[in-house]
Amino acid sequence: MAAPRDTASSTSTGRKVLGRLSLPERTVVADALRTETVGGVLLLAAAVTALVWANIPALSHGYEAVSDFHFGPAALGLNLSVAHWAADGLLAVFFFVAGIELKRELVAGDLRDPRAAVLPVVAALCGMAVPALVYTLTNLAGHGSTDGWAVPTATDIAFALAVLAVIGTALPSALRAFLLTLAVVDDLFAILIIAVFFTERIDLAALGGAVAGLVVFWLLLRAGVRGWYVYVPLAVVVWALMYNSGVHATIAGVAMGLMLRCTTREGEEHSPGERVEHLVRPLSAGLAVPLFALFSAGVSVSGRALGDVFTRPETLGVVLGLVVGKALGIFGGTWLTVRFTRASLSQDLAWADVFAVSSLAGIGFTVSLLIGELAFDGDMALTDEVKAAVLCGSLIAAVCATVLLKIRNARYRRLWEDEERDEDEDGIPDVYEQDDPAYHLRMAEILERKAADHRRIAAEKAAAARHGL
Repeated sequence: MAAPRDTASSTSTGRKVLGRLSLPERTVVADALRTETVGGVLLLAAAVTALVWANIPALSHGYEAVSDFHFGPAALGLNLSVAHWAADGLLAVFFFVAGIELKRELVAGDLRDPRAAVLPVVAALCGMAVPALVYTLTNLAGHGSTDGWAVPTATDIAFALAVLAVIGTALPSALRAFLLTLAVVDDLFAILIIAVFFTERIDLAALGGAVAGLVVFWLLLRAGVRGWYVYVPLAVVVWALMYNSGVHATIAGVAMGLMLRCTTREGEEHSPGERVEHLVRPLSAGLAVPLFALFSAGVSVSGRALGDVFTRPETLGVVLGLVVGKALGIFGGTWLTVRFTRASLSQDLAWADVFAVSSLAGIGFTVSLLIGELAFDGDMALTDEVKAAVLCGSLIAAVCATVLLKIRNARYRRLWEDEERDEDEDGIPDVYEQDDPAYHLRMAEILERKAADHRRIAAEKAAAARHGL
């Protein structure tokens, strides 16, 4: 089980927030962020490919033909287009990983401690409520449709990390972990929004079958049954039943992810949830999400279309929600939490750093595109315009965050180097060994050897100088 983070350590003046992670938690977060960063770069490449493919006249018809190509068993209600399979099928894998992440956070990570969980939960909730409010007010003032209020509420962690990878910002691990935890909580509430507000019809028989399948899934886990050949077919059946029930099929993914055990037992080095996540996360980040982006981000972009993004209330509300609402919501939620819980910000960071990360969270891509399709289902023109607004808002948020993070990059670089320094070469950063006497004894031996080498070299140089060499 991962140890709790140092972000909630007690001091004489209260808790410290956004402080250095504990070593076990740092390792878990680093592994997750490494995969998400690679996936984010692939996601970025897929989005650019989709835009190019859809906007070159000689190729655009091919993009539409591939996206609209239907396949699957019609008798089971699964004769879907390629784009539909990507949105409902592949994203179920993404939400399955999100469910495992959430379960791990709840039982072994930051959200296990209620005091430490307050900050990311409040920040995430404010980071969803304020964009929704900004969108709603914009559309009420402009006499637009309020159906898309949920579009700017989501944060795409993979895309955000891809931006960090591209601009080369050495963001401290505490801020990266804060961004990751925000995204996990964000995903949970996005799933609830999809389930509650975008379920128009319910087939009780199919829903009952899906629930029964989930119960079987849980019982097999409890019995300790192992083997992908048992769980994968069952997962496909549960997904198909959930899809035919009218509830969005991705709910099946997150439900199964939440059922996995994420705590270790005696004799286990890793929990089942960690093992499965380690296997499935590359599939999610490297294949499922990029393919979804490829068939969702292909919208026509022209001067007129971009102009409509900033003049039509529905699309302007999305842009303002992502750029302004996300930054103000997450920053405001963080500040209020610190203000009313007598906590204090880590001495290594400033509020400008929190605002920069809050701006970075305005990159809403994968889930925002999905909610945009659900919110304006049946109005293809408006759906495409909302997708363009998501792309524009995410790009503006990325540029703003890049500028703000670059201003403090020298400071981040020093903090990152302090976190990574391992002078005794034992595989553990020195900053985590300051209270270990053995570490200081090892360092004393290393420094004594270096001092002896320098004395020898100094004696040789002095002897050479006396002999005129």
